[in-house]
Amino acid sequence: MDKSFILVDSDILIDASRGITQAIQMLERYDQSHLLAVSVITKLELMVGCKDKKEFKQLNKFLRHFEVFHLSESISKTAVELFEQYRLSHNVLIADMLIASTVICYELEFISKNQKDFRFIKNLNLVKYISQ
Repeated sequence: MDKSFILVDSDILIDASRGITQAIQMLERYDQSHLLAVSVITKLELMVGCKDKKEFKQLNKFLRHFEVFHLSESISKTAVELFEQYRLSHNVLIADMLIASTVICYELEFISKNQKDFRFIKNLNLVKYISQ
């Protein structure tokens, strides 16, 4: 049986990098049943947090465990549609809509701690994040 991709949001990766057990266990659990992936937007968000070359090197080493999904014309168009649809009602952010549109266009599963930022988006396969 082929594994499917699950896109992981930056909040979970940040928690894992800080040694938060729940995030680490969640990644390990999904690594058994899925191929782990991130959006290029998530990669950029993580890069912003790097303070020096050593941290960039550590981040790149860490991200080797993830497939990186890049933006396309269809992702961009979908992000604009999502932004138009939800900006005023839900105060969405550009980065979140680019990530959500990546999930929708590639028909991926998506895991984020920030469920409230995504749960209202139609056609988004958002996996419930269980906090313990």
